[in-house]
Amino acid sequence: MSWDELYLETCCRSALHRVVLSGATGRPVGPPPEGKMPDFRAPLKDRACLERLAKKGFTQQREDGRFEVTAAGRQRHEREILAMRRVRHRRGGGGAG
Repeated sequence: MSWDELYLETCCRSALHRVVLSGATGRPVGPPPEGKMPDFRAPLKDRACLERLAKKGFTQQREDGRFEVTAAGRQRHEREILAMRRVRHRRGGGGAG
C-alpha cells in the first residue's frame, strides 16, 4: 500500500472481503423484502461500509440492490487482504488459503 492510497477501516476491509466472497450473486444490503430470515442470521450491518466502498470505487450497487466488486476492488482485495493471508501462512500462523 502506498502513502497516497485511501485507508480502509477494518470493518470496510471485512465488507470488501464479503463482497468478493459473494461472487456473481452479489452482497445484499439487508434482509429479503419478504422479511423472512432464518433465526441464525441478523440483518446485515455493513451497509455503511458497502456504500463507503462504492464511493471509493471498490464496489458498485447493481439495479437489484446488491453490491458487487469492481476491478479496483479486486486489486485492493488482492493487495490488502490476500497478501495478509500469504504472509501469515509463510510465518506458520495458519489461516485458510
